[in-house]
Amino acid sequence: VQLQAFGGGLVQAGGSLRLSCAASGDTFSRYVMGWFRQAPGKEREFVAAISRSGGRTYYADSVKGRFTISRDKAKNTMYLQMNSSTPEDTAVYYCAAGTGFLGVEDADYDYWGQGTQVTVSS
Repeated sequence: VQLQAFGGGLVQAGGSLRLSCAASGDTFSRYVMGWFRQAPGKEREFVAAISRSGGRTYYADSVKGRFTISRDKAKNTMYLQMNSSTPEDTAVYYCAAGTGFLGVEDADYDYWGQGTQVTVSS
Protein backbone atom coordinates (compact mmCIF):
# COMPACT_ATOMS: atom_id res chain seq x y z
CA VAL A 1 0.00 0.00 0.00
CA GLN A 2 1.18 3.53 -0.76
CA LEU A 3 0.40 6.38 1.62
CA GLN A 4 0.39 10.10 0.99
CA ALA A 5 -0.09 12.56 3.82
CA PHE A 6 -1.19 16.10 3.17
CA GLY A 7 -2.98 19.01 4.77
CA GLY A 8 -0.19 20.38 6.91
CA GLY A 9 0.58 24.06 7.17
CA LEU A 10 0.87 27.00 9.50
CA VAL A 11 -1.78 27.56 12.16
CA GLN A 12 -1.98 29.88 15.14
CA ALA A 13 -2.10 28.52 18.66
CA GLY A 14 -5.65 27.53 19.50
CA GLY A 15 -6.48 26.95 15.86
CA SER A 16 -7.50 23.85 13.92
CA LEU A 17 -6.08 21.84 11.06
CA ARG A 18 -7.13 18.62 9.37
CA LEU A 19 -4.56 16.22 8.04
CA SER A 20 -5.40 13.59 5.45
CA CYS A 21 -3.69 10.36 4.47
CA ALA A 22 -4.68 8.87 1.14
CA ALA A 23 -4.04 5.17 0.64
CA SER A 24 -3.68 3.40 -2.70
CA GLY A 25 -2.50 0.13 -4.11
CA ASP A 26 -4.30 -2.24 -1.76
CA THR A 27 -7.53 -2.76 0.13
CA PHE A 28 -7.70 0.03 2.69
CA SER A 29 -9.71 -1.96 5.21
CA ARG A 30 -6.91 -4.54 5.55
CA TYR A 31 -4.83 -2.12 7.56
CA VAL A 32 -4.82 -0.58 10.96
CA MET A 33 -3.79 3.04 10.58
CA GLY A 34 -1.86 5.47 12.69
CA TRP A 35 -0.45 8.97 12.92
CA PHE A 36 3.00 9.71 14.30
CA ARG A 37 4.96 12.94 14.53
CA GLN A 38 8.56 14.04 14.83
CA ALA A 39 9.58 17.42 16.16
CA PRO A 40 13.03 18.90 15.46
CA GLY A 41 15.68 17.19 17.57
CA LYS A 42 13.25 14.64 18.96
CA GLU A 43 12.38 11.06 18.23
CA ARG A 44 9.26 10.17 16.32
CA GLU A 45 6.31 9.65 18.66
CA PHE A 46 2.88 8.09 18.50
CA VAL A 47 -0.10 10.40 18.10
CA ALA A 48 -3.21 8.33 17.33
CA ALA A 49 -4.32 5.02 15.85
CA ILE A 50 -7.52 3.56 14.48
CA SER A 51 -8.68 -0.01 13.92
CA ARG A 52 -9.60 -1.52 10.58
CA SER A 53 -13.30 -0.91 11.12
CA GLY A 54 -12.80 2.48 12.73
CA GLY A 55 -14.51 1.25 15.86
CA ARG A 56 -11.47 1.56 18.12
CA THR A 57 -9.14 4.49 18.51
CA TYR A 58 -6.11 5.21 20.69
CA TYR A 59 -4.53 8.56 21.45
CA ALA A 60 -1.36 9.79 23.05
CA ASP A 61 -2.07 11.56 26.32
CA SER A 62 -0.66 14.77 24.89
CA VAL A 63 -3.39 15.01 22.24
CA LYS A 64 -6.33 13.27 23.92
CA GLY A 65 -9.40 15.48 23.87
CA ARG A 66 -7.93 17.77 21.19
CA PHE A 67 -7.24 15.50 18.22
CA THR A 68 -9.62 13.09 16.50
CA ILE A 69 -8.61 10.27 14.19
CA SER A 70 -11.05 8.87 11.66
CA ARG A 71 -11.13 6.94 8.40
CA ASP A 72 -13.37 6.86 5.36
CA LYS A 73 -13.50 3.46 3.66
CA ALA A 74 -15.16 4.81 0.52
CA LYS A 75 -12.40 7.38 0.03
CA ASN A 76 -9.49 5.18 1.19
CA THR A 77 -8.49 8.05 3.41
CA MET A 78 -7.60 8.57 7.05
CA TYR A 79 -7.88 11.90 8.83
CA LEU A 80 -6.49 13.65 11.85
CA GLN A 81 -8.55 16.59 13.07
CA MET A 82 -6.34 18.81 15.19
CA ASN A 83 -8.11 21.29 17.47
CA SER A 84 -6.81 23.61 20.18
CA SER A 85 -3.33 23.40 18.69
CA THR A 86 -0.30 24.43 20.73
CA PRO A 87 3.29 25.20 19.65
CA GLU A 88 4.22 21.80 21.11
CA ASP A 89 2.24 20.21 18.27
CA THR A 90 4.75 21.57 15.74
CA ALA A 91 6.26 18.58 13.94
CA VAL A 92 6.33 16.57 10.75
CA TYR A 93 3.30 14.29 10.86
CA TYR A 94 3.49 10.83 9.31
CA CYS A 95 0.73 8.40 8.54
CA ALA A 96 1.32 4.67 8.73
CA ALA A 97 -0.43 1.42 7.92
CA GLY A 98 -0.04 -1.89 9.69
CA THR A 99 -1.05 -5.46 8.93
CA GLY A 100 -0.97 -6.65 12.53
CA PHE A 101 -2.65 -5.55 15.71
CA LEU A 102 -3.52 -1.99 16.63
CA GLY A 103 -0.35 -0.67 18.20
CA VAL A 104 1.36 2.50 19.35
CA GLU A 105 4.96 1.73 18.37
CA ASP A 106 6.78 2.40 15.11
CA ALA A 107 7.46 -1.30 14.77
CA ASP A 108 3.72 -2.06 14.72
CA TYR A 109 3.43 -0.40 11.29
CA ASP A 110 4.71 -1.66 7.97
CA TYR A 111 4.12 1.21 5.56
CA TRP A 112 4.76 4.92 5.95
CA GLY A 113 3.82 8.08 4.12
CA GLN A 114 6.27 10.87 3.38
CA GLY A 115 5.15 13.27 6.14
CA THR A 116 3.52 16.68 6.18
CA GLN A 117 4.80 19.67 8.17
CA VAL A 118 2.59 21.26 10.80
CA THR A 119 3.74 24.50 12.40
CA VAL A 120 1.80 26.08 15.25
CA SER A 121 2.72 29.68 15.98
CA SER A 122 2.33 31.21 19.42
